[in-house]
Amino acid sequence: MTNQSPLAGDPRFSGLLDAAHALQPNTVALRRQLHQHPEQGLALPHTQAAVLAALDGLDLRVHTGNELGSVIGVLDGARPGPTVLLRGDMDALPLQEDTGLPFSSQVDGSMHACGHDTHVAMLASAARLLADRRDELAGTVVFMFQPGEEGHYGAKFMLDEGVLDVADRPVDRALALHITSKEASGVLRCRPGPIMASANSFTIRITGKGGHASNPSDAVDPVPAAAAMVGALQTVVTRRISVFEPTVLTIARITAGTTSNIIPETAELEGTLRTLSEASRATMLAEIPRVCAQIAAAHGCTTTFEVDAGYPVTINDDEVAARVHDIAGATLGARHVNPMTNPLMGAEDWSYVLQRVPGAMAFLGACPPGVDPGDAAPNHSNRVHFDESALPHGVSTYAAFALDMLR
Repeated sequence: MTNQSPLAGDPRFSGLLDAAHALQPNTVALRRQLHQHPEQGLALPHTQAAVLAALDGLDLRVHTGNELGSVIGVLDGARPGPTVLLRGDMDALPLQEDTGLPFSSQVDGSMHACGHDTHVAMLASAARLLADRRDELAGTVVFMFQPGEEGHYGAKFMLDEGVLDVADRPVDRALALHITSKEASGVLRCRPGPIMASANSFTIRITGKGGHASNPSDAVDPVPAAAAMVGALQTVVTRRISVFEPTVLTIARITAGTTSNIIPETAELEGTLRTLSEASRATMLAEIPRVCAQIAAAHGCTTTFEVDAGYPVTINDDEVAARVHDIAGATLGARHVNPMTNPLMGAEDWSYVLQRVPGAMAFLGACPPGVDPGDAAPNHSNRVHFDESALPHGVSTYAAFALDMLR
């Protein structure tokens, strides 16, 4: 755990955690409402309506998206100053929930398995807490309620619709919190530099010539070519990328053929590429089709290569990340801050915001009581469960970040 924060005892953060605990009934109620009615993608009508209701009555300027179900709240402080953006993503995942919770999803095939319901609830309560402290703010807070994080580029769409331009001046700093079941409840973790990986999904299609399985010499079998590619691509990682540049390439799906006595004409490989630098990403995206095309040619086959645009590397600003640690230490106490040593190889569209604004992402632990974090069901599991007692820590951290930046 970290040493005592240099901001410990700062009166700006006094009472924030107590105020967040006082809002806990509202936070939990909104979280459970959203958990029972999860929505996927960019259009989230129920979620959007719930957020608007939660913000109703606060002294905010509220905007909704033109082409997506976003909500933006703008809180003007008592005095002019910088602009801070706080983000909570809102969308769910295509999973059938199996937690047994009394507030489990009521929507077949949809579940808040990545904790976005908690993000929304924490951000809404932070808006209420900061609205009550408007007189302490010299500047503006933008509350970004974002749909479509799970592969739908929601942050990018909100940038295109002007989320950075809703205040009277450009956004100066930004923070997003992400809950995790794999850390002790209430503990905040952050790091400078890359904190999450880029992500690209790709498909390689190998074409040969079909035939009878008893006479392979009369065919051009794409299956051995596909099998050779799987191993060769791992060699590309170890021979073309520095050992100091973490890179993950996984072939997760291989498809070929219809039955045991037919050599198929085509085979397909589908996989994912994760890197922590744009240079490694560019190298791999050039090497994958080159290596596969040459292996295919050696087997008498041809290939096509398709890749999605994918999310960039999520890179925390060094100074902002360090400040988040200090702020959290002062607000939550030193034992609730744990420096994050290694990045995660998952991906986040918050990366698009951090390309435009100095900011950070931090992780908030919410491992269920009585469970070792190493044994807890992870995010994206249909059995994942988050400890709601961690939510005031997120609410108060959001609020403390804004109060610190707008002092």
